[in-house]
Amino acid sequence: MTHTPQQILEISKKYGTPTYVYNEKTIVDNCNRLLSMPNAFGLKVRYAMKANSSKAILQLITSTGVEIDASSLNEVKRALLSGVSADKILLTTHEIPLGEEKKELEKLILQGLVYNICSLNQLRNIKEFAAENQVKLSIRVHPGKGTGESSSRNTGDNYSCFGVHLENLPQAIKEGNEGKLIFDQVHVHIGSGGDPEAWKENIDRQLGFVNKYFPQATRVNFGGGFKVGRMPHEQDADIHDLGVYANEKVEGFYKETGRKLNMEIEPGTFVVAKAGSLITKVIDRKKTGKNGFDFVVLDGGMEVSMRPLLYGSQHPFTIISKEGTLISDESQIAQLKDVAERVIVGKCCESGDSQCLDKSGNISPRKMGNPAIGDLVVIGATGAYSSALSPNNYNSHLMPPEVLIRNDGNLQLIRKKQNFEEIMTNEIGL
Repeated sequence: MTHTPQQILEISKKYGTPTYVYNEKTIVDNCNRLLSMPNAFGLKVRYAMKANSSKAILQLITSTGVEIDASSLNEVKRALLSGVSADKILLTTHEIPLGEEKKELEKLILQGLVYNICSLNQLRNIKEFAAENQVKLSIRVHPGKGTGESSSRNTGDNYSCFGVHLENLPQAIKEGNEGKLIFDQVHVHIGSGGDPEAWKENIDRQLGFVNKYFPQATRVNFGGGFKVGRMPHEQDADIHDLGVYANEKVEGFYKETGRKLNMEIEPGTFVVAKAGSLITKVIDRKKTGKNGFDFVVLDGGMEVSMRPLLYGSQHPFTIISKEGTLISDESQIAQLKDVAERVIVGKCCESGDSQCLDKSGNISPRKMGNPAIGDLVVIGATGAYSSALSPNNYNSHLMPPEVLIRNDGNLQLIRKKQNFEEIMTNEIGL
């Protein structure tokens, strides 16, 4: 946990619970680690903003020199409203913009936005404009093999349809050549949270089809998805080691072909996951008989932390008394008293509203301390794919506030708590 028990207590008293809290120093340090990744002929780091799109978070990240990877036109708009210029944004999306949206995309491309072609239909939709304006394009290739924390986070094998599949590349190249288009960048993202060795393996595969199909390419985007160890027993991907490997392969490509390729990466989780936590409060305790479970009921669950239900992900729990005393921490379980297997659940009317699930969606009790009603439970490593991913307003619960702990220790509110009227703002009665 990147926040002290006293900071957690102060935030809970000032802003209530549940509340997301982020640490500025951790985010900046992570950005700098990525920017210093070894590279042969230049490196561009893009932040996958779908991980956490809060305006202040985007501003903090881009202030370090990291640019933006957007997954929709609306994400592009949010980045622009956060002060990011179009020429600092890569758009990789399933969308097929038509009408006014297409005009908007074309305008952004002329301002420097990099458009990453992900299908033959996208190529056909944009090729006339690109040819007329001599726009250089990026293309995302589906390599047929991937990896991920779970099957639904594997974006490189037959489970997913991201990018132009290798079997369709010849057709894409043919149509591109007919339109005199230039594919300046080749992009592959094989999944999130998977085996770092698979990320290395993909570099060899990707450089192979860059050499075969893309003689005009000057850049390769190896994607993101760097593994993050959220739990004490898990390890982060070694960014330096991955950079060394990529550097060697890009240099080898140059020696073989005479082509110097600039490198891009686009991590999201790695930047913000462990910089954030979710502060919740125990509102009830329940048991389901001698053969059942000991439940700890929180005032925030799946509507603010969806990853356990979606992926069977584990997040560390820190329990703090209402007075600010540490009751239990994930890394100290073995040394603590009154530790038992318990199940943390939320307040939503869903059996799946639990932070203790396995990858099949079944209850999986976790060892933890014994909190009382009113104590705080901090769900750690929720800086990525928590606020941005959660099913806000389910059961008409309100979106929580978000707080940033600045380098000087001061607290800065970066998102106000939603009020009830805002839930119904766009509803129209009979």
